[in-house]
Order: sequence, then structure tokens, then C-alpha cells
Amino acid sequence: MHTGEKTAGEMRFRSAFVPHDISAPIAGAIAGTKSGPLAGLTAAVKDLYDIAGYRTGGGSPEWLEAHAPAAANARAVQKILDAGATVMGKTVCDEFFYSVSGANAHYGTPVNPRAVGRLPGGSSSGSASAAASGVCDFALGSDTGGSIRIPASFCGLYGLRPTHGRIDLTGAMGMAPMFDTGGWFSSVPAVFRAVGHVLLGGEAVREPIRQVIVLDDAFAQCDPEVNALLRGFLQAASTGMPAQTTGTLSTQGFDEWREIVRIVQAREVWKSFGAFIEKHKPRLGPGIKERMEFAASVSESDAAALRAKIPGVRSLIRGVAKPGVVLAMPSAPCIAPLIVTPASEQESFRVRVMRLTCISGISGLPQVSVPAGTISGCPIGISFLGWAGGDEALLDLAFALAKFTGASLS
Repeated sequence: MHTGEKTAGEMRFRSAFVPHDISAPIAGAIAGTKSGPLAGLTAAVKDLYDIAGYRTGGGSPEWLEAHAPAAANARAVQKILDAGATVMGKTVCDEFFYSVSGANAHYGTPVNPRAVGRLPGGSSSGSASAAASGVCDFALGSDTGGSIRIPASFCGLYGLRPTHGRIDLTGAMGMAPMFDTGGWFSSVPAVFRAVGHVLLGGEAVREPIRQVIVLDDAFAQCDPEVNALLRGFLQAASTGMPAQTTGTLSTQGFDEWREIVRIVQAREVWKSFGAFIEKHKPRLGPGIKERMEFAASVSESDAAALRAKIPGVRSLIRGVAKPGVVLAMPSAPCIAPLIVTPASEQESFRVRVMRLTCISGISGLPQVSVPAGTISGCPIGISFLGWAGGDEALLDLAFALAKFTGASLS
């Protein structure tokens, strides 16, 4: 184990496959135990989790500089080390985790190795980039508004946003605690499932999946070619899953739910970072600057009025996603946008993304993204939303569906 303070420059990790994917890497890998379920596997860690002796930057050079090195590993990091994994380094993330694009104005945009020239998706962009490039066997990320599901879809990876609270976030930077979850990526279904068995805590609700409801209103949010490919995947994979039916979640669309998440998240983001921003006045990147200005304008009364609606929405969604029932939906509404996409179009993309990602966020339910295929050479994922505590069933489903994606099972 390395100890003592290290600067970002000393921890710079270079990869021939994924340039700029590591923001604050370690001067030499940190080896885990010699035995355990993850022995022999390598991991990268989003720059949200503490690693003892190193600063945690949250995608912000000013935050990195203003904070002392961590005294201990984040609980999730310690769990994978205790299980035998070797930690290779920390990965770039969107600044203060406040984006789904994957870009970082300070460290650069991590490469999407499976859709070159396109965004990797954020905010766990560096972790997805590292896992998709083969730099590591799996990578830790986090998901508040889509930061596991969108990069998983764009980079052709398996990714899970767990039931809210099932991954211990002790020693991890908070963004919007009402929606924050841990998460991870892998290209290999068996590795993906094994990591879940190590990281997931809390109460598992173990039920076999008896029904898959294909959400027509969620599919209506995506591009026609995405809709066609994902429905084709479901048809081809029908022999590998329980009976499929169709249904809807909301008769009025998802914009009301998206707005609830947007406003409540903004208020919590400002509680997490507002004091630091007002004191240190960091140079915020494009998009992040505007969202932080908006977050500063959201009052507690504004947030409280919408926060009061969450229990009703949560009850509605959980009433459909009952134990034994999973909901099939697109992971993202489109393939990864080009890196050169104008800011105005990226904001439209963000709105479309949040119409889908708000469902898991507001309900607190687990959602797994599985690679479904490619469009114009670009990956796209399909998601399954499970019941509270049904994370293990989703891991098993992802593993079972791997034979329909062409992925190696081991």
C-alpha cells in the first residue's frame, strides 16, 4: 500500500489505449488480498472514491487541491481489495459529476474506444472508458442521474445502478444523496456478476423473474433505429427470459418526473458544493458552470414542493415493478453523440436522457444495462428495471442474456 501525499502529476497514469482516461492515478498498483472472489482481476476507480494517501478530486482540480489526502479507503474500494482485486488507478469523471456527457474541460474527454470520436457518457466516463478499452477487468463508478447506465450503453458495457442504499458510499463524495448510488462496469458478464456479489450489501429480495414488461412509453422516447434494434433484441432473446408483455408507467409522459429529479437534485448539489464554489470560485467548465448557477437559484421551498411528490411516484413505479417482475426499457435514447456536438444540442440530449434515467432515480429501484448491439458501429444498451432488493436477479439475467449479445461468458 502506498502512503503519503501524492500530487495529481505524480499520479498521472498513461494508457496507450485510452489517453486521458485517468485523472489521479496511483504511483504503482495497489494489490488486494491474494485470494478471494476477485483475485487476479484489475480495477479502476472513479475519482469520487477515497483511496488512502491520495486526494479525491471529483473531476475538479480546485477541489483536488483544496482537500487533504484520504486517511482511509472508501468502503467500496476496501471491499474489492479484500476480495482480491488490484486497483490500477483513479479515473476522470465529469466535473462535480454534474453531466451525462463524459466531457471534462480540465482533464479532457475520455476516449470511447468502441465509438471513436463520440462521447463516452458521464459522469463515470473514465471508468467506462478504461473498462471498454481493456485497461482493467472492471471499474467502479457511481450513478445519480444516469452516470452508470449512459456510459454502459455508449461503451458497450454491462453496468448496474443498484437499489438505492445497497452499496456503501462511506468515503465517497456525495452529490445528491437522495439519488446517489455506487455502481460498476465490466465487459465480461461473469466478472460483472462476481463484482456485484462483493459490493452489494443491505437486504436482497431473492425472487425468480416471472414476467418482463416492455415499457412502450419508455421506448417512445428513443430514436426509431434504437427502438427497432432493442425490440429486435428482446424478440431474439425471448427464449432466454420469462414471458414478455407490454405496458406503460406514466399516462402523461416522463417530463414531470424528470423535473422533480432535476430540481431536487439541483438543491442537493448546491448543498454539497455551494459553499466550496462560493469560497474558492473554481473555473467551472462549460455546462457545469450554467448548471451550478441554476442550482444556486433553487430554493429549499422550491425543492420541498417537488420532493413531496416523490413518495407517490415511487409507490406507482414500485407497484408495477413488484418482486418477480422486471421492466424492459432503453438504457439511452440514442447512440453516443459526437464529441463536437454543439452545447445547445447537448442540452437537448441531456433532457432526453433524463426522461429515461429519472425512473430508477425517483423510484430507488435497480437498473441493469446490457449491450444489445450496434447502430452505425456504435454500441447501444437495453435496460431492465427490477424490484427493490432485486439486484442479484438482474445480475443473473444479464449473465443469461450474454449469449444473445455475442459476449464471452468468462
